Amino acid sequence: MSDPLRYYEDLEVGSKASFGSYDVTREEVVEFASKYDPQPFHLSDEAAAETFFGRLSASGWHTAAMAMRMTVDHFREHRQAGLGSPGIDELKWLRPVYPGDTLRCESELLEKRLSASRPGMGITTGRTTVFNQRGEPVMTFVANGLIRTKPAV
Repeated sequence: MSDPLRYYEDLEVGSKASFGSYDVTREEVVEFASKYDPQPFHLSDEAAAETFFGRLSASGWHTAAMAMRMTVDHFREHRQAGLGSPGIDELKWLRPVYPGDTLRCESELLEKRLSASRPGMGITTGRTTVFNQRGEPVMTFVANGLIRTKPAV
């Protein structure tokens, strides 16, 4: 059973969440890279051997997509009155992600404010960190979100 729908007023600055588990497979790394980021080190171990990566590694954009999947799955269970996102302020790839890694996320709500131009809507800023199975951060991003305020009763 999922949580009740949470609105802007229900969110607390400083609140944290840990969620997700995503197994990175060789097949998915190559499939994603073939379609969206066909740099050689994302396509084969041989091409990656002489690079910083040392072996086949996931595209950073693939890592972002896996984090997005875990985030959406988290919000299916912990529902919010979300209205989308106006974008990301910061994205950093900290370590390579390799086939065989298992990723997870931790997030923190950094700030929230009511929209000055759109009544009934709040704006949030949160940081998400993606970790591998060794607890090493592999990616961080700071994202903005839009969320409805509680309906007037």
